[in-house]
Amino acid sequence: MPYTPIVATLGYVMSPDGQQVLLIHRNARPEDAHYGKYNGLGGKMERDEDIAACMRREIREEAGIECTRMVLRGTLSWPGFGKHGEDWLGFIFRIDAFEGTPLEKNAEGALSWVPVSSILSLSLWDGDRHFLPLVFDADPRPFHGVMPYEGGRALSWSFTRL
Repeated sequence: MPYTPIVATLGYVMSPDGQQVLLIHRNARPEDAHYGKYNGLGGKMERDEDIAACMRREIREEAGIECTRMVLRGTLSWPGFGKHGEDWLGFIFRIDAFEGTPLEKNAEGALSWVPVSSILSLSLWDGDRHFLPLVFDADPRPFHGVMPYEGGRALSWSFTRL
C-alpha cells in the first residue's frame, strides 16, 4: 500500500535574541484534538504551493507576521497520528527572523513567547519531547525522523541526520 500522508508544516518562530519561541496554546476549541497542548505554528500544505510557501502562509495566517529567514530543521513521519489514524508527514522549520508584531491569539488559541529552556515543561504531545531538542540545537544538519502513533500516543522514535 503506498504511503499517502497528509503533508504539513510545523514552525517555531524565534524571538530576535533567539532565547524565546512563539507557541500557540490550543485552548480555543474543546473539540480540537490538540486542545490544551502547546505547539508550534503550521498546518496542511495546499496543492498549489511548495513547502516553504506553505510555512510562510501558515505563519502569516496564524501569527500575522511575515517570515524573512527560515531554516528547515527536519522532516517527521507520523504514521497513525491523525484523529482517525491518518498518517502525517511534517516539515519542521525554525523561523529565525520575521517582520511584524505577532498576534496575541487566533481561532485556535493564545499565542505566547516561551523561553526555549522551558518548552519541555509545557503540556505538549508526548512525542514532541523527542524532536524539539533537535529543532533548537546547534547542529546545522536537518534531522529526518519517524514517530508512529497509536491512540494519541507515540509508540517509538528514531531519526537520522545526513
